[in-house]
Amino acid sequence: MLKQPWFRYALVTTLFWGVWGAFIEIPEKAGFPATLGYVAWAISMIPCALVALYALGWKLETDLRSVGLGMLIGLLGAGGQLILFQALREGPAYIVFPFISLFPIVTILLSTLLLRERGNPRQWVGIAVALAAIFFLSYSPQSTGTVAGTRWIWLALIVFLMWGVQAYAMKFSNASMQAESIFFYMTVSALVLVPVAIWMTDRTQPIYWGWKGPYLAGVVHLLNSIGALTLVYALRYGKAIIVVPLTGLSPILTVILSLIVYTVIPGPSLMFGIVLALVAIYLLSE
Repeated sequence: MLKQPWFRYALVTTLFWGVWGAFIEIPEKAGFPATLGYVAWAISMIPCALVALYALGWKLETDLRSVGLGMLIGLLGAGGQLILFQALREGPAYIVFPFISLFPIVTILLSTLLLRERGNPRQWVGIAVALAAIFFLSYSPQSTGTVAGTRWIWLALIVFLMWGVQAYAMKFSNASMQAESIFFYMTVSALVLVPVAIWMTDRTQPIYWGWKGPYLAGVVHLLNSIGALTLVYALRYGKAIIVVPLTGLSPILTVILSLIVYTVIPGPSLMFGIVLALVAIYLLSE
């Protein structure tokens, strides 16, 4: 499997996103808000974009169609992240995260219907197992309390749709654009929304500016950015119906690292998710 380009790139994305997930909570717990973490993430995309353009020979595609598609992909991803912040402010994370994590369903439906992607029976079983694994790896049972309002449900639904469409659009755009150009416009889109993230920041709370704040956030978010770049490459060579569910299994590494670094013992749902994830990886890596 490592001889196949799509699998190598998808594996890098899964590994880097898994490590990112394990350490991203450190800046937030230190007092560096997630909205400013978004700013650090947007900035961390710049070196990745420059490396990509260097690999492309600095021949950025600038026609209207390429710019439009690239910016759309970027705004769907970055915009969804900002909407997620608001959904988490209004609704319970233990419901929001598992629901949004299933966005590959949207990608699979669109890729099957519009791109005519097909998988063999083994791969379809792997896709189903991967979706179940993603849900359990993202689910954190907590005591239920009263949640005011229902707007967070609609916000979570919007993010669910935006991220699912984004992954489909990445695959669709790879047919007519260079992956490097796609990522460049994703970077521009992320930077365009930086003022929105700053505006969303709660300035009534103290903000930590030490090493564990913006600096560590920048280092950790660089892992996310590299993973995003390799995801675009993975979708250049592989089927979206396979790549997206596979990269969605990154929380398995997050759980393992959390166990090692923080000595956090996984609960039953996480353990079940890990088992399902291992089965899914085996089925999808045919």
